[in-house]
Amino acid sequence: MAPSTPFVDPQTSELDTTQIITESILLAKLIGFFVAIALVPFLVAILLGGQGGIGLLFVLASQFVLAIGSGIVLMYVITRAIRFSKE
Repeated sequence: MAPSTPFVDPQTSELDTTQIITESILLAKLIGFFVAIALVPFLVAILLGGQGGIGLLFVLASQFVLAIGSGIVLMYVITRAIRFSKE
């Protein structure tokens, strides 16, 4: 028996919008989590006026959190794709 195609309803051969929305919401929550974490040091840098070394350090910390977060989101997407291919 051939494996079913991800995000397609096997009975009707149409897109399974509930599964698409569920996966989209999970991904959006993960992205929003890292954006919220990165927003804190960025706002501190803005409140400090963005001048000097301290502001620069907070901006770099914010960019670091975004870089790590994008890597984790990418790993999550790859893991979900592998899991879908095995189902």
